Amino acid sequence: MTHIETIESFYRSFRERDHVGMTACYHESIWFSDPVFPDLRGDEARAMWHMLCEQGTDLRVGFSGVEAEGDSGGARWDAHYTFPPTGRLVHNKVDARFEFRDGKIIRHVDDFDLWLWTRMALGTIGVITGWSRFARANLRATADRSLRHFIATHPEYTVPESG
Repeated sequence: MTHIETIESFYRSFRERDHVGMTACYHESIWFSDPVFPDLRGDEARAMWHMLCEQGTDLRVGFSGVEAEGDSGGARWDAHYTFPPTGRLVHNKVDARFEFRDGKIIRHVDDFDLWLWTRMALGTIGVITGWSRFARANLRATADRSLRHFIATHPEYTVPESG
């Protein structure tokens, strides 16, 4: 499979909320980062996608601009979903960068405007505080707690205790 085919397979699987198909594109030693989950490794990254696929009951995903050269590549993807804690609709636009090893994605970095996301997901609170370091740290801590809880209830994931 080419790197372009791997990226396309990843996003087709995401569109179908098929976390197994998504993470089959990942190298065993995957490292993932985005503005909410800045440092996930191995099963942490796989569990995050599983959690998002399982909880995203109205999730719609699209992707475009898939490209690859050498051992790197990229794509742009969009997610439309309801943010459960607030019931607000979110349209997140994400730029993704990938690095490959042994035909699999070993490094995956998603970039999006976190302040824009907080405004959509949280409403007025996001407008007022979404830009602040405190709000971003709180969002990351809350997301990490959710991921740790998800991992604790899914024994197929083996990850070190956060600490």
